[in-house]
Amino acid sequence: MRPTLQVRLSQHLALTPQLQQSIRLLQLSTLELHQEVEQMLASNPLLETDEEHDAPLPAATQERLTEREEREERSAGTTEGGVGESTGETSGDGAAADEIRAEDFGTTERDDWENGTEGDDFDGIREQPAGASPGSGGDDDERPETEAPDASLQDVLRAQMAGMQLDEVERAALLALIESLNDDGYLEDTLEELVVALLGEDGDEEQREQLLAHFKCALKWLQSMEPAGVGARELSECLELQLRTHPRSPEQALAIVICRRHLELLAKRDWRRLMSLTGADDELLRGAQALISGLEPKPGRRYARNDNRPVVPDVIVQKAGRNFRVMINPDVLPKLRINDLYAQALRATRGGVSNSPLGGQLQEARWFIKNIQQRFDTILRVSEAIVERQRGFFTHGELAMKPLVLREIADELGLHESTISRVTTAKYMATPWGTFELKYFFGSSLSTEAGGNASSTAVRALIKQFIAAEDTTSPLSDSQLSTMLGEQGITVARRTVAKYREALKLAPANLRKAR
Repeated sequence: MRPTLQVRLSQHLALTPQLQQSIRLLQLSTLELHQEVEQMLASNPLLETDEEHDAPLPAATQERLTEREEREERSAGTTEGGVGESTGETSGDGAAADEIRAEDFGTTERDDWENGTEGDDFDGIREQPAGASPGSGGDDDERPETEAPDASLQDVLRAQMAGMQLDEVERAALLALIESLNDDGYLEDTLEELVVALLGEDGDEEQREQLLAHFKCALKWLQSMEPAGVGARELSECLELQLRTHPRSPEQALAIVICRRHLELLAKRDWRRLMSLTGADDELLRGAQALISGLEPKPGRRYARNDNRPVVPDVIVQKAGRNFRVMINPDVLPKLRINDLYAQALRATRGGVSNSPLGGQLQEARWFIKNIQQRFDTILRVSEAIVERQRGFFTHGELAMKPLVLREIADELGLHESTISRVTTAKYMATPWGTFELKYFFGSSLSTEAGGNASSTAVRALIKQFIAAEDTTSPLSDSQLSTMLGEQGITVARRTVAKYREALKLAPANLRKAR
């Protein structure tokens, strides 16, 4: 083959570095965005935080909010709580474009429900009263805080060792077992595995036997410590250790037998077989069940370090009269600007900014600020569209949720469907019903007898409501739930009901039955 030269004409789309950065910032969560900002602040001296002044609105947001204000001024029925005042004045040298602060994104209002739909049923689904609980999206203020204590489980156990009469070898063995506990207070490794880990495969057999004996003795000490049940190797042993701290009684003895041999039958609530195998009557079995139900299956849980951080919403939706205001949470919006001292020094250098070594960093800082502004502007636009489409949810709760897919929002805003997917991933909205991920407002549709569609989210809420109101002595089966949904005008197969019930983490009927 001979090398030849050929000329080909083709077209292809190339993403500029600025566009690549914009796409990457759009898909970051709030925590990841703040980490990105910290890295940029550390690497670019021309970028700095601004906590003192108010920045103007981005051009796109300013234009959209101004149009909305003009429409509301022309409307005779404008209610209270209008759009926040704009601070979008820019100087002639364009310095405002180099800043972004908490006031960059104002508030917008949602109009009232149209055609009198506030009190009516929709598509054959009965709506939940406004004062009822919405279920999964409870008010954040009512959620109990679970703060981890300062002392870990190991710290508590080591403190108890101080009052024990132990020799040096026993103390070392007990410390080794304490350090081997997991966060739930269980020993994940057997004593033999711990011996091998300490002595290795080539250890002397006599040394193994001696160390194993020390570990067995230390295990008894460990299992006698508080919290009760610590040092167990499986659930049945953990429950039995706790039961042995209770006063002796027929119920306690039966509960120990059940934990040793019939724990699986208890989980299945197979009462007849339990009575047959244990010889206990109904009253004695009820007493043993009550004892076991009061035990802690994870004794170390109270001392576990809780690293889960509360969700910080990106968007806040507030009710103002009969309207809703949508705004970016100022706590998540980075407050950035170009360092004026460096920028003026660059403009004063010979040859201007383009010939300066810091010229590239100045452009990088401007791109970064602009892309962050564009990120939050896109989040706000998508959030506005979601609130507009799901006004029923914000007024009545999840029972009034309507079917919605990403394509609908994408077509309405003139964006690509993948952009909507990036915006709604790991972004959260604080609503009167709780804080939800933006993806929560999207759901498939189910047909109704009225010829309309019902959201799968609303159907799950109905299932949860039915189960919450059921008679626990005769719980509703999946087939019965399917029939009840049919009476509401929604056609849902039994398998679909089972799938939704499992997604709600609700047990089947046989496990929900109370004696």
